[in-house]
Amino acid sequence: MRNVRVALWGFGAMGKGIGQTLLSRKGVEVVSVCDRYEGYVGKSIYEILNIPQGDRPQVQVVNDIHQALADKPVDCCVIATDSFVKDVFPKIEAVVKEGVNVLTIAEEMSYPAAQEPELAAKMDALAKEHGVSILGTGINPGLMMDLLAVCLSGAMTEVTHVRCERVNSLSPFGATVMQEQGIGITVEDFDRGVQDGSLAGHVGFHESAAMIAKALSIPYDSLQQQMLPIITEVDRKSPHGFAAKGHIAGVNMTAQALQGDQEVISLIHPQQIEPEQVGVDTGDYITLQGTPPIDMAVKPEVNGGLGTIAMACNCLPFVVAARPGLLTMLDLPVPRCVMGDYREIAFPEGRHA
Repeated sequence: MRNVRVALWGFGAMGKGIGQTLLSRKGVEVVSVCDRYEGYVGKSIYEILNIPQGDRPQVQVVNDIHQALADKPVDCCVIATDSFVKDVFPKIEAVVKEGVNVLTIAEEMSYPAAQEPELAAKMDALAKEHGVSILGTGINPGLMMDLLAVCLSGAMTEVTHVRCERVNSLSPFGATVMQEQGIGITVEDFDRGVQDGSLAGHVGFHESAAMIAKALSIPYDSLQQQMLPIITEVDRKSPHGFAAKGHIAGVNMTAQALQGDQEVISLIHPQQIEPEQVGVDTGDYITLQGTPPIDMAVKPEVNGGLGTIAMACNCLPFVVAARPGLLTMLDLPVPRCVMGDYREIAFPEGRHA
């Protein structure tokens, strides 16, 4: 039986991490990489990752996805380039039309129907037409502030309120996330970005709330979201970001899903670069009110960068094996670390042998 064949679209901090992890797994191979960064185009991925090529076929970065998918059977393309559905949709469309499954870490793709129902329906129809699956996943949204709460609710007979809090470090993430969070900008620019909508902050509250509501049948009428700056009192430098004293080192995001005036889902998510420099302890916390009540705490936080990489790599063979259509994490088996052979999951009945 042949290996599961993977193409990577986007070779930044997350894309490289996904590639490096897949190269260490059994029954899977990276057959092509697409990235527009001129410093990478034409270079061997093994040279970029500083990994011995060994007996693996050479793979050089190209800047055109059609070239990356041409003349080589690909089972799944991992897209690690964007955060928003409207931005990643053309890329998903291009890959799906090639008859290739898609897994993306674009945050809004974790539950795209939450804010882009028309594009979600279009992607679902397109995937079914071409017989492939589409999934958006990651550490958050995708697990820590939504799916994990859903899983914990399985030990309850009634849920009346869901509270998810994630206090985390942004340091592992790349330039796109730094820009979305406003890392390094002035307070004035932050306030201006919040007012005109140009500053995204955390992307995914709408999607996490919608996933929880769908899974637990807890409807809500509206979602309110707040965005406050985290201003650093010291210079902070991460691998992909820098915030001088008095500038923005992160964002404190909160959201409330309301049934009328009753809060049924609460989401709290302060995140910043190098939090340990100012004595901030990271952690993940879930509180479920109901029968019986459940409180969960994970300290320190589940590492955001490695967690996103892991979720992408561990969900990949399940996406290849899944039914055609647009999927969410509610549609897949419980995520787990795939330390065995990818082929046993992706090709359960010897398909594509």
